[in-house]
Amino acid sequence: MTQALVAVVLFMAAMAALPWLVRRLQQRQAGGMAGGGMVSKVVSAVAVGPHQRVVTVEVGPENARTLLVLGVTAQNIQCLHVLSAPAAPVPAPDFARALQEQTRIPAPPEPHHAP
Repeated sequence: MTQALVAVVLFMAAMAALPWLVRRLQQRQAGGMAGGGMVSKVVSAVAVGPHQRVVTVEVGPENARTLLVLGVTAQNIQCLHVLSAPAAPVPAPDFARALQEQTRIPAPPEPHHAP
């Protein structure tokens, strides 16, 4: 009786730990891919019907990203277009500095004297 109870308790503990173990393994695999820079990212998704979407996905290594425009249905995924990812955006100038430059009053021109 005691051996059967111990076996059932061990079985239940193993079943309870299984989802946690699977999640840990998936995180470890995803973390290994992130270290190599090969992470894919959904940029946008637009529903065009009850079961159809147009999805933009960014894929590829960190230094050469590519955008895929995909048509996704319940039965199929179709690549609609491939774009090279845009370069990193140029940071906007400081607003105060830009305002100061735009509102700067130019010095009046010096008068010319005829000889």
